[in-house]
Amino acid sequence: MASSKHRELGTFLRSRRERISPADVGFPSGPRRRVPGLRRDEVAQLAGASVDYYNELERGAGSQPSEQMIAALARALRLTADERDHLYNLAGRPVPVQGGPASHVQPGMLDLLHRLPSTPAQIITDLHVTLAQNPLAVALLGDHSGFRGAGASFVHRWFTDPGARLLYPEADHAGQSRAFVADLRAAAARRDAKDPEAAALIRSLLGRSPEFAALWEEHEVAFRRDDRKRLRHSVLGLVEVNCLTLFSEDGRQRLLWFTPVAGTGSADLFDLLAVVGTQEIAGPAR
Repeated sequence: MASSKHRELGTFLRSRRERISPADVGFPSGPRRRVPGLRRDEVAQLAGASVDYYNELERGAGSQPSEQMIAALARALRLTADERDHLYNLAGRPVPVQGGPASHVQPGMLDLLHRLPSTPAQIITDLHVTLAQNPLAVALLGDHSGFRGAGASFVHRWFTDPGARLLYPEADHAGQSRAFVADLRAAAARRDAKDPEAAALIRSLLGRSPEFAALWEEHEVAFRRDDRKRLRHSVLGLVEVNCLTLFSEDGRQRLLWFTPVAGTGSADLFDLLAVVGTQEIAGPAR
């Protein structure tokens, strides 16, 4: 990437940083702030980057950022879809297709996520690729940010990685499998018939999981909207939750948030999530 592109990338990042109110992303906006918008260290924190690395990017002296880092910066800076694409172009990276792990999170969804600090919440695609999680979702479900390729989809991991199933009691596995397959069929049908991402996911699962293939042949169709789940947490034990879903207008993104089931004692366990933090849970084996 030419030095002029480095400089333009840095200037664009700085301009987007300066327009964001700290309160919009959960940071205090006290009287001692000397800069408009966010500070560099706050953007770095939101994007999961080191402060030194982000400083280099803004100065136009950094290395070419990865596609994952560009996606993280786009989310941290609340970029629109056009701004996100522009950032990829400035970085000399191909603009990713919609629906993958580097998908642009719709700003409205991301704003809602940040307004749910007291309950676990996350944004996923219709193919169950996690795009963003709040800290309590990481504490409850594990950190899903490190998965790549087909394994970025939790549905794919469910049928191909036994470790993914440790999040649920064994007695619930059959019901979860059936629900995942019915939801995937509904999501794939709503996409374009030639959608390569959905087709590749289904093809991989048919080739690798006899369980998935058998369920796929039953042609059940049902979007997952409101679920009651039992989750196994390595510190808290069994937690019963209601999983509520808000769909984006085009149906390709979903905001999930989790509330404790009344009368089960899970409300007290939820209060402990912030204390437990992001200690490893049983589910997110990689």
